[in-house]
Amino acid sequence: MLLNTTQLQTFDQNGLVVLPGLFSREDVAALKSELPRLFNEQHPANIAEKSGGAVRTAMALHQRSDTFARLVRHPRLVEPAQQIAGPNLYIQQVKVNVKAAFIGEAWQWHYDFATHHADDGVPRPEALNLHVFLDDVNEHNGPLYFIPGSHQFGPAPARHDTSSTSYPLWVVNTADVGRLMEAGGIFSATGPAGTGLIFGDLLVHGSPNNMSPWDRAIFSVILNPPDNAQRSFSRPDYKHHQDFSPVVALNDDCLRTVIT
Repeated sequence: MLLNTTQLQTFDQNGLVVLPGLFSREDVAALKSELPRLFNEQHPANIAEKSGGAVRTAMALHQRSDTFARLVRHPRLVEPAQQIAGPNLYIQQVKVNVKAAFIGEAWQWHYDFATHHADDGVPRPEALNLHVFLDDVNEHNGPLYFIPGSHQFGPAPARHDTSSTSYPLWVVNTADVGRLMEAGGIFSATGPAGTGLIFGDLLVHGSPNNMSPWDRAIFSVILNPPDNAQRSFSRPDYKHHQDFSPVVALNDDCLRTVIT
């Protein structure tokens, strides 16, 4: 699956592009059926919220589930990423970020390259984050907020926040967020389960608490060119995978078949 000219222009201008109906409800149901088992595993890649034991993020899912191993190689994700970032891309990170009903906590304002560069030594902001909504995402259950065009200003100053949540993150100060928002505004990414979303490594984004009775789970795979791979290996493999082999797209029906 390839992006059309308008979608590519939108990505260049805004730093993100939304892909409505990228996956069917049946595909999403197959993915969600794996989550209870994965969330219940006593695995270091399952990171709980700071308050309570609900899963905040579950990582390395392609190493723990055949279904997610197929999803990270799905042509509807891999081929658009190759259009934007080049033909050779490795799987840098795989996860599902969760905001459980009523208790899912915020993600601070940040951009991914700040962490990729500071913690992993990634040289350039070339990685792409590809999302699939596994639940309906609305204005009330903790949608992602983006500052369109914020990537055009280059890397914003960032500081390492190790206390606000259970997941250490390089975050952008509120003064800089306000400055960027004056230029680009704010966009809330909502849509039904199966919606796709692609955004770049410099785009500033975050998400609020989930104060609703509806869960919100979003799948994420980050793909990065091998010549831009990490130079530092201080974080565990489940946070930045160390197999730099280029990902190869499977057939479009791969979620309904088994890898051989």
